[in-house]
Amino acid sequence: MTKFGLRTGCAFIALSIAAQSPAWAQTAPATPPADAAPEATGPDAAAPDAGGGDIIVTGSARQQRRFDVSYAVNSLSNADIQKLAPINFADLLGKLPGFAVENTGGEVQNIIRLRGLPSDGGLVTFQQDGLPLFHENDGNFFRGDSINRFDLMTQRVEVVRGGPAPVYASYAAAIVNNITVSGTDTTRGKAQVTLGDTGLYRLDGYQAGPIDDSTYYAIGGFLRRHDGYRDNGFPNDRGGQVRANIKHDFSNGSLRVSGNYLNDHNVFYLPIPTADPRDPSKSLNQYIDFFSGTMNSPALRNANIRFREADGTTRNVDADLGNGRHTQFGNVGVQYDADFDGWKVAAKGGVSVGKLHFNALYSTTNPLDANTYANATSNGIGTPTNLDNARKAFGAGVTRLGYAIAGTNGAEVYDPNTASGLVVPAQFRDVVSKYYSTQGDLSVTRSIATGFGTHDLRVGVYGSLYGETNEVAYQDYLLEVKGKPRTLDLIAYNAAGQAVGSVTDNGVLRYTTTLNRGNTDASMYALYANDTWELVKGLTLDGGIRHERYSFEGYAFATTSANLGDPNTLADNAVRAFTGQIINSKLSPSITNWTGGINYDVTKHFGAYARASHLETPPSTQVTYQINPTIITSKANQYEVGLKAAFGRSYLYLIGFYTRYNPLNASFVALDPVTGRNDQSVPFVGKAEIKGIEIDGKLALPYGFAVTGALTISDPQYKSLVNANGASAGDVEGNQIVREPKVYGNIRPSVDFDVAGNSVQLYGRYEYTGKRYVDFFNNTALPSYQTVGAGITLTHDTWQMQVVGDNLFNAKGLTEGNTRTDLLSGQGTAGAIYGRPNFGRNVRLVVSKSW
Repeated sequence: MTKFGLRTGCAFIALSIAAQSPAWAQTAPATPPADAAPEATGPDAAAPDAGGGDIIVTGSARQQRRFDVSYAVNSLSNADIQKLAPINFADLLGKLPGFAVENTGGEVQNIIRLRGLPSDGGLVTFQQDGLPLFHENDGNFFRGDSINRFDLMTQRVEVVRGGPAPVYASYAAAIVNNITVSGTDTTRGKAQVTLGDTGLYRLDGYQAGPIDDSTYYAIGGFLRRHDGYRDNGFPNDRGGQVRANIKHDFSNGSLRVSGNYLNDHNVFYLPIPTADPRDPSKSLNQYIDFFSGTMNSPALRNANIRFREADGTTRNVDADLGNGRHTQFGNVGVQYDADFDGWKVAAKGGVSVGKLHFNALYSTTNPLDANTYANATSNGIGTPTNLDNARKAFGAGVTRLGYAIAGTNGAEVYDPNTASGLVVPAQFRDVVSKYYSTQGDLSVTRSIATGFGTHDLRVGVYGSLYGETNEVAYQDYLLEVKGKPRTLDLIAYNAAGQAVGSVTDNGVLRYTTTLNRGNTDASMYALYANDTWELVKGLTLDGGIRHERYSFEGYAFATTSANLGDPNTLADNAVRAFTGQIINSKLSPSITNWTGGINYDVTKHFGAYARASHLETPPSTQVTYQINPTIITSKANQYEVGLKAAFGRSYLYLIGFYTRYNPLNASFVALDPVTGRNDQSVPFVGKAEIKGIEIDGKLALPYGFAVTGALTISDPQYKSLVNANGASAGDVEGNQIVREPKVYGNIRPSVDFDVAGNSVQLYGRYEYTGKRYVDFFNNTALPSYQTVGAGITLTHDTWQMQVVGDNLFNAKGLTEGNTRTDLLSGQGTAGAIYGRPNFGRNVRLVVSKSW
């Protein structure tokens, strides 16, 4: 990545756009022009009308009521978010229709899938006040939920599903727009403390108000420490965020300058073995608890990563699993919007700079019988075993292999037969990435009255300069099967019982098996236009187009295998080493997206809409620092039809959708269980079809009772999926897309009432996730599961107390599977025995004071 000079240039370009052009961005401004509906005054302000009166600014040429738009959209106020009490951003989106999520990885980097689309999150664009904080949805081991965190500075979150998203953002089948608090004439604020029985301690706060008659400020953020939902033996989350802005109003518009800073550690939860592969009916719960167990361990807080540099020197890198995903991120943004005699001119610019240092323990192969793993022999047929390799390295006098606790030089013998009888390899990952992203947007909107209705026409240009570095080293460890496992050594003994060598080295099964180093820089621009044409009151046509051009340039350092030369261990016999060769790559993709919709409100209570859109997603810039990636621009045509009804606080949205992906890039990086390499792409290209129905509704009843819910029923299927080795398309034709449920949703009853002048809310939550599969061939299923949660909120004057609990009955559910090895063949069982479990029962207390 070009260093400070390029970042400074990026900053100058974006800020110049904002400073020289009265402006706004790809979504209508969070601070609306003079003729728009007034915004809520603070994070606790509820939506004016949950059914159809929410004012939507995302995905439209003009601000509109939710009921009036021709696409699927939700708006969640800060008060709504607090009542939903999500444990992370994926959990929040999972409460909405169309989003199937896996919220089991911890606070960030969770799986978010929209309407069955086969992507782990790369098609959901996160924005803050209408601009992305990083241009691409998938950075190098970070996604939008890693750098977009909700706190009391979040005024509301608007979520667009499908529809016009491809015209208003890049890589977007959906937009999640985080709209932040701005100051007003009224000084206001809030302080909030959250305590949880999982060792959670969190402090949130914000303050906003006037500086003078036309200048306002807002500042807030959070600090948090969390032991975690699973017992790592060290804290899971620690850090915080601060966000602030200053806004100045002019007679015809406003200028707003904002800043973010995030510094946070988040340990990542990976899959655990849940049943014995020798007898899948036998649970491993006594060794690794389903709800609190994890393969994360204090034994890996002083890991030593070893590989060879191009000059022949051996590099030793110290790594700490407790570091987790350490994100240091800053953003500065400028927004200026104004109305010049009906010409609404708007610009936004933002500059982001960040660094990620990521340490995690990833699953590789399933657990193995310890005795077989140690002492089986191939007899010269097939792949050599550990015993074969030990005899070749240490002499024919090796009679057996035995286990010892790593680091004891064999003194502390480990007998697997006294425990689970299993051992398991796992992969420690050390990733360092520095990244930058500069983005700016300039648009003009004009309302034009004609004899055939009124047009709201918007045209704009968006551009970004962005890039990231990549330094990755993975190495394999050998572990016992239990929570917080110890690392093991596998030692070679002769007939006299003397140790003559070791397969492992201080728990390391194979020193660096995957090694990558590279850099990418990119530039892009987009031209877009959208017209909302109201022919007569209640009948609206809407259409838009977006054309994007990209330029990627990057390089990767080539690697080979090397023996580091320690004669006492096999762990360093095949270590990745840089060769000195640099592989340069350039790519110049271009794409065109479009959308068109019609909305007809029969009455103020009933309406219908239909919409079609075309989405093209270019490759990520990361392909320029990968070796032999599969490079394809995926394309999807999306169609939806919606019926809607709204009566006061009650509403119902019934939406049918159909998506056809052609081509679909389903390629993945596969693990080689023999060498441990995890950087070689397996190309799978084909098509996908997803059809389904979304139901989003609320029934407001007398005496404060209400029932809110979301349900999605879909049929996500692969079509004509083949790989370069000629696998038959018929083997996966019509199969359910990996990790995509056909049915998922939730129902949330609630009742509001007063007690002695105090406001009380009682609410419950039932959530259901249907059966999924871990592999293309639908061999191994992740069973359906359901959970129940509940909460109570008591408000007395400016004080509020909330108690909320999740998974109250400790219902068991598995997510993910073991993605490093599952995709081609499953787990050898009909039901998954290796996966990432949902969290067990947990309770949080939230106390706040507003002013």
